[in-house]
Amino acid sequence: MPVEVANESEIAVDEAELAGVCRFVLGEMKVNPMAELSVLCVDVEYMSSLHERWMGEKGPTDVLAFPMDELDTARPDDPDPGPALLGDVVLCPAVAVRQARAAGHSMDDELVLLATHGVLHLLGYDHMEPDEEKEMFGLQQKLIEGWRAAPREPVTGAPVVKEPRTP
Repeated sequence: MPVEVANESEIAVDEAELAGVCRFVLGEMKVNPMAELSVLCVDVEYMSSLHERWMGEKGPTDVLAFPMDELDTARPDDPDPGPALLGDVVLCPAVAVRQARAAGHSMDDELVLLATHGVLHLLGYDHMEPDEEKEMFGLQQKLIEGWRAAPREPVTGAPVVKEPRTP
């Protein structure tokens, strides 16, 4: 599942972890593995401009999701549909830092939460009504717990060395 992460903010983020959690969420939600997702980390000024332009609200926000019009862009009679762009998740690490401090956890933990939240918005989940909020936030928590519990190989950049088996 192609997930592209670009960090255009002034704060270092774990791009591999963001891509990984997004792939995990998309997999758990049974999204077509050919779907593509873009995650962009931006500074406060750019996030503020997006927030005002698209939501009509002043100041920065933590996450915005911009879904594409349709997930499946292939023709119905196409036997081999190509990749479809799911949409864009835009994160603001500077806002995530403030929220992480207030919540008592790390910025990385906050960005995992925000990326999960953004992907759910792309998939049509919302939290405008109390019942929607309960469903979305419950699912979000379940997905984050699943991500944390999932075994992962450490990313070291070092070559993998396999020990020979002894009979």
